[in-house]
Amino acid sequence: MSCDATDWMSYKEVLLRKVPGTQAYFYVTERMAIDADGAPNAYHPQDTGLDALKNAGFPHGGWTSVLATDPAKPSQPFVQTSGPFEGFFVSKTSLEDRTRTETDAARYVDASRVPYIVFPGEFHALAGTGSMGDFVFARNLQNDKVSVAIVADVGPSGEHLGEVSIRLAENLGGANVNPRTGSGMPKGPFLYVLFPKSRLTPAWPVSAETIAEKAHALLAAAGGWERVMPCL
Repeated sequence: MSCDATDWMSYKEVLLRKVPGTQAYFYVTERMAIDADGAPNAYHPQDTGLDALKNAGFPHGGWTSVLATDPAKPSQPFVQTSGPFEGFFVSKTSLEDRTRTETDAARYVDASRVPYIVFPGEFHALAGTGSMGDFVFARNLQNDKVSVAIVADVGPSGEHLGEVSIRLAENLGGANVNPRTGSGMPKGPFLYVLFPKSRLTPAWPVSAETIAEKAHALLAAAGGWERVMPCL
C-alpha cells in the first residue's frame, strides 16, 4: 500500500502527519525521557523514591504541579500515612480520577503500571493534538515491539515530544528502566499514533483491557499499521 498521509505540522523539528478521513495522526522521534509521575513510590522525602526529588521540583519552586499538597500544611507536600507506600509523597498526573481526594495516590495514573505518554504543555495547547485520556499506539521501530498507551500527563511547556511512563518504556523493550538516570531505556526510533477525541467519559480510571480494546479498534478504523508504515 502506498502512503496517503498528509503533512500536518512540525513541532520542534518532529513532523506530524495525518491519516486522511480520520482524526488520527502520527510522528516518529528518536528521543525518549522517562516519567515516574503517578507512581505511589515515585518520590520520597529522603529522596529514595523511583525518581529524584529535583525532578519533582522539590524543595524549590514547581513541586505543586507534581506533588499533592498537604491540606493541613499547604506549604508542604502530602506524605502518605498508610498503605504499602507509607512515607512517600503523593505524585500527581494531569489525568486523574476526580471521584477520589487529591491526597489519594489512587487518584492518579501509576507510571510503573500504566503505559502512557506525556504532552509538553506547548504541544497540548495546539488545536487538534488531543487531550488527557486519548488513546495511543506506540511502536519501537528498531525492535518492532508495540504497545497501547494513553495520554496521561502534561509536562513543561518547552519540552520535546518523547516523554513516556516507566511501563511504556519497558513495553517498548526497556529493562529495569531508571527515571533518575535514564538507564535501561530502549533504543529508538519510536513511532506514535494518536487518536484525538477518543477519550472516554470519565477519562480515568480505565482498565488495561479497555485501553487495549479501544486502541486496537481505533488503529483498525484508521487503516491499521499497513496504512502507517509505508509513510516512514
